[in-house]
Amino acid sequence: MLSLQEKLHGRNVVVQGITGSQGSFHTLAMLNYGTNIVGGTSPNLTKPEVHGVKVYQNLANIPEKIDVSIIFVPAPHARAAILEAISQKIPLIICITENIPQHDMLYIKQQLKDSDSTLIGPNSPGVLLPNINKLGIIPANLAETGSIGIVSRSGTLTYEAMAALTSLGLGQKYIIGIGGDPIKGSGFTDFLELFENDPDIKQIVLIGEIGGKEELQAADYIKQNITKPVYAYIAGHYAPPGVRLGHAGAILGSDQESAKQKTIALKKAGVKTADSITELIELM
Repeated sequence: MLSLQEKLHGRNVVVQGITGSQGSFHTLAMLNYGTNIVGGTSPNLTKPEVHGVKVYQNLANIPEKIDVSIIFVPAPHARAAILEAISQKIPLIICITENIPQHDMLYIKQQLKDSDSTLIGPNSPGVLLPNINKLGIIPANLAETGSIGIVSRSGTLTYEAMAALTSLGLGQKYIIGIGGDPIKGSGFTDFLELFENDPDIKQIVLIGEIGGKEELQAADYIKQNITKPVYAYIAGHYAPPGVRLGHAGAILGSDQESAKQKTIALKKAGVKTADSITELIELM
């Protein structure tokens, strides 16, 4: 089985849902960055090709070995698209689609347990390895090569952090958007482990949100396993209970899920925390 690092460096990429407006737009951006897209899928085969990329009815028809699939399929059909990618034993599956029904995600999580596939998302902006690979919708012009690993639940705040770091000459090796939906394939700890074990990574940036307990689990993991400096910002410090934060739908439930409590937990784990992205960058 491939390591997570090997999966993130996968060469041959396919786009499921390539003929839709989002799939087509971001396929062009990825091609322009140098991403090696070997095919796309569209069950209706409405177009024979998109930006020079051949379109197939399904993944099984693509002759090349596939390392990564990026999914832009609408939410009602996303379950089928992810399960197809798992059945084709694709090592890395990145789901950009948001608002996939939770019962669909519970079923997908069960299927992932019996596979060697890694799912990032849903509701993920994808993965960017600056000057190496653009897998998704992260704006590559904001990044520069370096030794920082970013893992985030928020797309927009990730972009803000990238731009600020790059402007100060602080480059990044990995920018990972794990996605904002409540049930997802991979979490903070998967990538914290990757960053800890990669000798090129010197500093780690974690961007979280209100709702859920992922950041609390990350704090526990950092306390026990991470030796590198970690800097964190949790969005939503002023969110009242029950509020929905951003398009990702982060909802503040119990007080334990608040930005304040998550920040306290991370501080106790030795993480340098900030109340804004600007302050976060100043700490580094």
